[in-house]
Amino acid sequence: MSARSRAKLSMIKSELVQRIAEHNPHLYQRDVENIVNAILDEIVAALARGDRVELRGFGAFSVKHRPARAGRNPRTGAHVPVDQKSVPFFKTGKEMRERLNRDADSSGGSSPEPSA
Repeated sequence: MSARSRAKLSMIKSELVQRIAEHNPHLYQRDVENIVNAILDEIVAALARGDRVELRGFGAFSVKHRPARAGRNPRTGAHVPVDQKSVPFFKTGKEMRERLNRDADSSGGSSPEPSA
């Protein structure tokens, strides 16, 4: 494992675009960037409409609605009203969970399989 991969635990959108472009040399990087942006924009638009977006094998994006409530300012202890809000929610798909767990097991994980 290189020093860069140990120090960096996340991938930003531009790095994702770059990796996809490297794996698809027949596509220009600007085209890959436009495709990635279009996909993300469509997911956001669907969530804004209140729709659920399911990508089989990957997961599902949905919106959870949190009702208004009484909160507390941690600094002063004063009660403050918190407005209702909608928050994005992502639930991983079965295939992704299985791949992540399979990869974790093959990388030296010594936890035994639970018996059913």
